[in-house]
Amino acid sequence: MARTVVITGCSSGFGKLLALHLARRGDRAYATMRATKGKNAAVAAELSSIAAREGIDLRVLELDVSSTDSVDAAAATVLAESGAPDVVINNAGVMYFGFTEAFSTEELAAQLDVNVLGIHRVSRAFLPAMRQRGRGLMINISSIAGRLAVPFFGVYHASKWAVEGYSLALRTELACTGVDVVVVEPGPFETELFGQSPRPADADGRGQTYPGIAHQTFTQLGAAFEGMFSDPGTPTDPTVFVNDVSALIDTAAGQRPFRTVVGVDAGVRERNAAVEPFDAGVLAAFGLTGFATLATGSD
Repeated sequence: MARTVVITGCSSGFGKLLALHLARRGDRAYATMRATKGKNAAVAAELSSIAAREGIDLRVLELDVSSTDSVDAAAATVLAESGAPDVVINNAGVMYFGFTEAFSTEELAAQLDVNVLGIHRVSRAFLPAMRQRGRGLMINISSIAGRLAVPFFGVYHASKWAVEGYSLALRTELACTGVDVVVVEPGPFETELFGQSPRPADADGRGQTYPGIAHQTFTQLGAAFEGMFSDPGTPTDPTVFVNDVSALIDTAAGQRPFRTVVGVDAGVRERNAAVEPFDAGVLAAFGLTGFATLATGSD
């Protein structure tokens, strides 16, 4: 069954590949991104050209998750053309990397604005129509970084742990409406995310005051990621992500797990399995078991 799918962050990486895959299999895919007439004009033109050449329903749409006006304008276009989307995939994100203390408050706010507030803006724009229809699926792209913590990713961890908590609460609130909310937790993949990671401006030089061992570890950690990407035995091909998300979309309503780990997991799968009974127990302890079951329709 063909679906209408809205995907944020389609200028590169997961979003671009996923939009192409879903459109090619017969879905109507809205490949959204910011600056379609600016820095991303070339990729926007590329996707539109592919859609015309292959006769697939792939629609490029301007959407900047850091702007409420932009998100609302894009949602208005989708709703006018296609009605409530069957699936919304909150994929847009950025990963800040560096000494946590060295990031200014404004830089931390910028990290949270894209990765957390961006999801909230998109949710507010599309959920009313999805709730009114009584079915639908929202997939929030988290990370294994939302389930663990290592040095130098502190502000990124803050954003992804926030995505996890936000999504779990939203899932329970929406269960009675028929709209499902799940998260996907990728490990490291060969996308532009790591290579484009903003570093702290560190105007007052705080990072330089840390001991040499900390700087050595910072360098080694970056090298370890690069080595992982070059190892053919490590599952870092983005098509793994695309296939797993496609399978999640195709899973029957009410049968989808809340968390799906994709790729290198660093033990997160085991952690998720261990905590699942705890999450259920929290709802039971507060007498909220009715919020744990999705009111199923056909999506």
